Amino acid sequence: MKIAITGATGLFGHGLGAAFSTRHQVIPLTHAAADITNAPAFEAAMKQVRPDLIVHSAAIPDLDICEADPDRGFLVNSQGARNVADAARKIGAGLVHISTDAVFDGKKQTPYLESDATAPITVYGRSKLQAEEAAKAVERHWIIRVPVLFGPGKTNFVEKGLRKIAAGEDYKVASDQMGNASLTVDAGLKIMEVVEAGRCGLYHVANQGACSRFELAREAARLAGLDPAKVIGVPDAQMQRKAPRLKYSVLEMAALRSGGFTLPRPWQEALAEYISTLKL
Repeated sequence: MKIAITGATGLFGHGLGAAFSTRHQVIPLTHAAADITNAPAFEAAMKQVRPDLIVHSAAIPDLDICEADPDRGFLVNSQGARNVADAARKIGAGLVHISTDAVFDGKKQTPYLESDATAPITVYGRSKLQAEEAAKAVERHWIIRVPVLFGPGKTNFVEKGLRKIAAGEDYKVASDQMGNASLTVDAGLKIMEVVEAGRCGLYHVANQGACSRFELAREAARLAGLDPAKVIGVPDAQMQRKAPRLKYSVLEMAALRSGGFTLPRPWQEALAEYISTLKL
């Protein structure tokens, strides 16, 4: 297949490109080449490229930026996704839309199923939920909700912490945010498997196992041979961030299970592999 990936220079865009390029022709799309907020320009770019599938990962993923500037958040995350979906429909391409655990409210105490009611509490979550609705207008669509990501290609939560600790600083993280974590390439390979099987629909994709941000950062420090005590856990309320964070956002991968797909490996294994590639 010929696969166009929006947000190709982003963290997940990099991982998706690495995964899909193992078996398919990948066309990485940058903001300069295909601005998703400019509907005519994006459609023209897609008509020129003519991909079989568009994987839409471009977004403003920073919750605080979206909360501070809702107009920009909705323009990129919601209207941008609608423009991508419209272009996919017009050229007859399939669409993989990358979504987020932030579409939930975080009040549940057991893992969220794909069928659970959504109730986002942030601008980011609301904009991404609108984007999911836009993706459903494409006949062949896959909506993929992912958790906090780590991987090569761009600084992320894990690498940021390790670099601070390596520099002798403390890394302050929320102690009361429970969710999943995923290596970008692992998630990308699983998404590719689901797409190749032709099983359209809504999926949760993450490395197996729940962890708090605090546990994730401490395990990363340990694996990197750094002092885990330099990871300082504090309540989210003391982090002084613009957007609220979900207390609980663990994703149950029920759609993968029912579809007969194997689940990605445990997050600890994926984290260990990723950290072994870092030069701190």
